[in-house]
Amino acid sequence: MRCWLNRTVSVALVCMAIGVASTAGAQQVRGTPGAPSAVMTPQGLQLPSPTPPFTGAILPNAVDSTSAWPPQVMPPERAPNVLLILTDDVGFAAPSTFGGVIPTPTLQAVADTGLRYTTFHTTALCSPTRAALLTGRNHHQVGFGNVSELATGYPGYNSVIPRETATVAAILQQNGYATAWFGKNHNVPAWEASAAGPFANWPVGMGFDYFYGFVGGDTSQWQPGNLFRNTTPIHPYLGTQPGSWNLITAMADDAITYIRTQTEIAPNRPWFIHYAPGGTHAPHHPTQEWIQRIEAMNLFNDGWEVLRERIFENQKRLGVIPANAVLPPWPDFLPRWDSLSADEKRLFIRQVTVYAAYLAYTDAEIGRVIAEVERLGQRDNTLVIYISGDNGSSAEGSLNGTPNEVMYFNGVAMTAAQQMPFIPVWGTDRTYNHMAVPWTWAFGTPYRWTKQVASHFGGTRNGMAISWPARIADRGGIRTQFHHVIDIVPTILDLVGVPQPNMMNGIAQRPMDGVSMAYTLPPTNAAAPSTRRTQYFEILGNRAIYHDAWIASTTPASPPWAGLTAPLPSDVMNGYRWELYDMTADPTQARDLASAQPDRLRMMQELFTMEATRNQVFPLNNSGAAMVAQRPGPAAGRRQFVYTGPSCCTQANAAPNILNRSYRITAEIEVPQGGANGMLVTQGGRFAGWGLYLREGRPVFTMNLLDVERVKWEGPQALPPGRHTIVFDFTLDPQGQAPFGHGGTGVFSVDGQEVARRTIPHTTPITFAWDETFDIGMDTGTPVDDRDYQVPFNFTGRIGRIVVEPGETLVTPEVMIRFLNEVQARARDAERPAPGVAPAAPPARRN
Repeated sequence: MRCWLNRTVSVALVCMAIGVASTAGAQQVRGTPGAPSAVMTPQGLQLPSPTPPFTGAILPNAVDSTSAWPPQVMPPERAPNVLLILTDDVGFAAPSTFGGVIPTPTLQAVADTGLRYTTFHTTALCSPTRAALLTGRNHHQVGFGNVSELATGYPGYNSVIPRETATVAAILQQNGYATAWFGKNHNVPAWEASAAGPFANWPVGMGFDYFYGFVGGDTSQWQPGNLFRNTTPIHPYLGTQPGSWNLITAMADDAITYIRTQTEIAPNRPWFIHYAPGGTHAPHHPTQEWIQRIEAMNLFNDGWEVLRERIFENQKRLGVIPANAVLPPWPDFLPRWDSLSADEKRLFIRQVTVYAAYLAYTDAEIGRVIAEVERLGQRDNTLVIYISGDNGSSAEGSLNGTPNEVMYFNGVAMTAAQQMPFIPVWGTDRTYNHMAVPWTWAFGTPYRWTKQVASHFGGTRNGMAISWPARIADRGGIRTQFHHVIDIVPTILDLVGVPQPNMMNGIAQRPMDGVSMAYTLPPTNAAAPSTRRTQYFEILGNRAIYHDAWIASTTPASPPWAGLTAPLPSDVMNGYRWELYDMTADPTQARDLASAQPDRLRMMQELFTMEATRNQVFPLNNSGAAMVAQRPGPAAGRRQFVYTGPSCCTQANAAPNILNRSYRITAEIEVPQGGANGMLVTQGGRFAGWGLYLREGRPVFTMNLLDVERVKWEGPQALPPGRHTIVFDFTLDPQGQAPFGHGGTGVFSVDGQEVARRTIPHTTPITFAWDETFDIGMDTGTPVDDRDYQVPFNFTGRIGRIVVEPGETLVTPEVMIRFLNEVQARARDAERPAPGVAPAAPPARRN
C-alpha cells in the first residue's frame, strides 16, 4: 500500500492509522498475490495457520483502493490424492495377492502398479488398529487398548482419542485437502454413538468433511441399522426388495459420487479418502451373484488342511513369504477334515464359500472406486494404500460356525446338525453368519493363531499394497521391511510433503510413534534395512515385543473361541509363558528358543515392560469383566427414561438397558377412530431383541431370544379409540449360578387390567443385536418378529409418553469378576480342557 503525502493531511493520517501490510510469509503464497486464484501452503508446525496479512491497499475511497482476497489454503504443488483402504478381518493368506485362493484382482492391480508389503502388521483387533492407523500412534496411546464397547476407565483403554493425537485427516484438512470417510467407524466412544452426540469424536469432529458409514463393530450389509450420513441416521434400504440393496455397493456408489463431485468442481484440490468397508467381518453378506461365482470355482472341496498346504505353495511361488519359511503343523485342537461327516463338510463348505464371495465382492467394489479415479484422469497422481485386513482372520464364529453371530456372543453355540436348515439362506438377510474356526486358521497361513491374538503373526500380520504411478517405478516389487500400522500416517505426510504438526488448534501434539516408509519406494531401496526396529503388541493379555528381527511372544492361555470359562492366569503380568523366535531363521514362529536363550528372552521381556509403560498399556486385563464396566454417557445411572414422540436410532449405550434386571415399560397412547397399529418401543431386531407394539389393534410384547425362540404377551382384543396405558412389568428371578440370562415373570396390563402373564426360564444374557437400535414409534433395521410386521411399522396413533424404568442389574463388575474367578478356578482344578471346547458361558464381545 502507498500513501502520497502530497494529498491532504487527513488522508495521510488515515494511511498512518491503517498501516502498511506486512510481507511476512509471502513465500507461502502461490499465484498472483491478492487474486482469487492465489493459494497458500502452510509452512509452520502449528495448525491451523494464522490468517495471512492483507496484501491489497486500503484508502478512504474504494476507487483508490486495491482489493485482495485471502489466499486459499492448499497442499504443496502436485500433492497426490490419497485413497487409504482398510478391509476387515482378512487373514494374510485369504486374498490371491498374498497366495490365497480367493480372487482379489483389485488388490492385485494395486500391487502390480506399485509395491507389495509382506511384513506389515496390525494390532490383532479392530478398534485398536483403526485408531493407530488414523493417528500414527500406538493404540494404547490413543485410548484403544480394546474395542470401544469394552472400554474401561484407564487412559490406554477409555476409547477416547486425545486431542493431543490429531488424525491424519485433521492434518491434511488444515493443509487444504478435501477429506472423507466411507464405511466402518469403530472408534466412536460407545456412549456417544447416537444421534444426540456429542460429535467431537465422530469423523466430522476429527478432520473429515464428510462421513458415510456405520458406527460400531459390524452391521448387516442388507439392512444396516447403524448407518449414518455425517451424523444423521439413514435407512436407504427401506422400500427395496430383499437382496437388491447392499451396503458394500452403496458405499462404493457414494464414494464414486464424492470423488466425481470433488474432481468436477475443484479439480486442483486433492482429496484424502479413508475407505473402510465392512467386508469381511461377520455377518458375511455378499450378493447371490458372487456366491454363485465362487461356488463354480470349487475352491474348498478338499478341506481346510489341503487349502492351507495349497496356499503355502502359492506363497512360496509368489515370494510373499521367505524361502526358508516352514508351515507349522495343523494344531491338535482343531478337527481334521477327514474326521467330518458328509453333512458337516457340506455345511462348512457353504460357510467358507459365502465368506470367499464376500471378500471377492468387497474387492470388486473397491475396484469400482479406483476405476472412477482412473476414468477421471487422476490415477497417476493418486496414492493408493490398500491394507488387507485390520487384523488376522476372525475366530469369533465358534468351532462350527454360526448362522447368528449374536447367538455366539451370548454363549450359544449350535452344532453342525442344528445349522443344516440354514444352508439355503446362508449369507442372505435371514442370517448374521460366520464361518468355522478351521477355515480361519487356514486363512492365516503360514502363521499360527487368529484375530485377538496379538502375540503371534496369525493375529497381526496383514498384506498391504501401495501404488502411486507418478512416483513408484518398481512396479510389482516386493518389500519385506518390518512395519506396523502406525507407520502409515508418517508415510502419507512424508509423501504429500506436509510436516507433522507440533500444535493443533492450540493443543501441543504428542510426537507420532510411527516412522515413514517412504524410503522403501525407490527400487534401489528394495532390501534396505527396516527403520522400525522395535514394536510392542498387546490385546487382552496376549502380547509380544519385536526388536531387531527377534520376537518374544506369550503363549495364548486359551483360544479366542473358548469363552469366559476358559482358565486364564489371574496374574496377567507374570502368569503367561513366553516364547522366543529368531525371525531371520524362523519367520513363521515355529521353533521356540526361549529355553535355549534365557538371557535374550529376559532382555526382551524387560523391553516389553519399558514399551508398555511408555505407551499406557498397563494395567493388563484378560478378563471378560470389561464388558460390564461402568461407563459414562446419557444412560449411566438412570432409572427412568421418558420419550414423548417418535425417535429412532439410539444405540445401546445411550439407551435404557433391560438385560439381567427387572424393569417396567409404560406406554401412554391415544388410538384414533378406526384403530391403530405400529411399533411403540423396540430394541434389537431379527437376531435378538424385544418390542412393544399394536398388531391388528391388539397390544403385543415380544421377546426375541436369539432368533431361536420368540415369547409373546398379547392383549385379547383391539384397543378402542381413546387414551390407553399399556404396561409390561418384568420381574427377574435371581436364582442361578451365572449372574446373567435368568428367567422371570412378565405381567402385561392395559388400562390397569392384567391381560397376560407368563413365566419364562431364561432371557437374553449378554447383548441384543448390536447393529440395531432403540426406536420409539417405529422400527428401523429388522423386525423382532417377521410374522407380525415389517419395518418401519410406524405407529398410526399418537404417543403421549413412553417410560422405561430399568431396575438394578445383577451383573456388576464385582459380581462378574467373582463369577469369572470361580468358574476359572474350577476349570484349573479340573483337568485342563483342550482348546476349542464350545463355550459354556458367554464370551465377551470383541469385534
